[in-house]
Amino acid sequence: MRDPYEVLGVPRDASEADIRAAFRKVAALHHPDKNPDDPRAHARFTEANAAHQILSDPQKRAAWDRFGAAAFQPGGAAAGGQVFVQVGLDGLFGDLLGALGIRTGERGDIRERVTVSFEQAASGTRKTLHYDCRELCSDCDGSGGARGAEVSTCSACSGRGRVRFQQGLLPFAVERPCSRCSGRGRVAASTCAGCRGAGLRKVRRSAEVEIPAGIESGASRIVEGAGHRVRPDRAPGNLEILIEVESHPFFTRVGDDVVCKVPLTFAQAALGSEIEVPTLDGRATLRVPPATQPGHVLRMRGKGIVHRVRGGRGDQLVEVGIEVPTELTERARELIEQLASELGEDVQPQQRTFLEKLKGWFG
Repeated sequence: MRDPYEVLGVPRDASEADIRAAFRKVAALHHPDKNPDDPRAHARFTEANAAHQILSDPQKRAAWDRFGAAAFQPGGAAAGGQVFVQVGLDGLFGDLLGALGIRTGERGDIRERVTVSFEQAASGTRKTLHYDCRELCSDCDGSGGARGAEVSTCSACSGRGRVRFQQGLLPFAVERPCSRCSGRGRVAASTCAGCRGAGLRKVRRSAEVEIPAGIESGASRIVEGAGHRVRPDRAPGNLEILIEVESHPFFTRVGDDVVCKVPLTFAQAALGSEIEVPTLDGRATLRVPPATQPGHVLRMRGKGIVHRVRGGRGDQLVEVGIEVPTELTERARELIEQLASELGEDVQPQQRTFLEKLKGWFG
């Protein structure tokens, strides 16, 4: 048996508050649910429980300080004999571990993902979700026994549904559901052929999912009681549905606004024009004012995402880009050269802004 002070990492003069805080830290670190791939996590966790039981009890702590591990051997000084701590994770430590955000065993919760298109997330839709789930066996109604079979009290747990066992050299008993009767306390003379005595069967379920307008990727909703049954005598867990929104070839989302980039020719940007742009409602006409600069954002009001709290919709923001032709005919080259000669060295708006900033930078 290890020194409980060493297990919790506290000095021998540690206060009750220090011991309590140290136990919470160690319990959170080594809890089996936090370490599903570590087979020794359960042993470390129960060892921490035992250390806390000793150091949080003044009499047991005094016995350890005086006699060490010998006080907790059969016939030892602690309470006149061996110390047994009933570690029922659903009872004694449930509230503490719940406060730490640690799940005390499987609860039957299921997490499924539903993918929707950008347009469906914007306007709302309905989806049918198919998933696997464990529920009561329909052949035996969860009893685990064949219909009409004689049922008797479980001899392994004497009808309690839970059994105690001692693990290794640790001085306490651990309590868990009886594996023979699956926590029911009663067993049938012959088992159900459909579930092989488990009382549970795997089934395929369907759920209609309402996707509200304006939902964002990463949002979730809970359907209570639509998850697994861990044991026949327990209520089913919940179904958590995670929403994933697909990317769009034209649009991105910023809050409740929709952003898209539209290329313009030099002539359209310089002279102004009316262009056709995609929106969530289909094609629409957008007026481009003369002398529009690259990167300028034009706003189309009410063409965005439905507001989730208040009425109305966000806007569509159209970011303008200027396309430069990659191939020029001789005639086109001559015209561009004439235009450049006509414009001369007059500084354009964006150039002016850049040169002013450059002048300020260099003083």
